[in-house]
Amino acid sequence: QVPLVESGGGLVQAGGSLRLSCAASRSIASIPIITAMGWYRQAPGRQRELVASITRGGNMNYADSVKDRFAISKDNAKNTVYLQMNSLKPEDTAVYYCNFRHIGFDSWGQGTQVTVSS
Repeated sequence: QVPLVESGGGLVQAGGSLRLSCAASRSIASIPIITAMGWYRQAPGRQRELVASITRGGNMNYADSVKDRFAISKDNAKNTVYLQMNSLKPEDTAVYYCNFRHIGFDSWGQGTQVTVSS
C-alpha cells in the first residue's frame, strides 16, 4: 500500500465550502500505476460510502447525494486528488478517506474529519 496524506478537513457552517487534498507521501517514481482515485466517507454508525471517483482517463463518478455540489479533480504530475465541496450540509459530516486504486490493490489515507454545523 502507498501511504496517502489527506488535508483540508475541518469545521464549517452549512452552506460553506471546503477543499480536500490527498497525495502520496513517497516519491512519485515509486508509486505503482494508479487506475483511479477517489474519496469515500464514513459517518458515525454508517458504512463507508463512495463520494466521488475519477479514473486515469478522467471519467468521473459521484454519489447522488453530492452531485452538483462536489467536484473531484486530479493532478497526474503530482499524483494528487482533490475534492471541492460546496453548499455543504450537516449530513455531509463524516470522516473522508482518500483512495488510490492500483492493479490488484488499493491504498487508503488515514481520513480527515469534515464537520458541518447547522
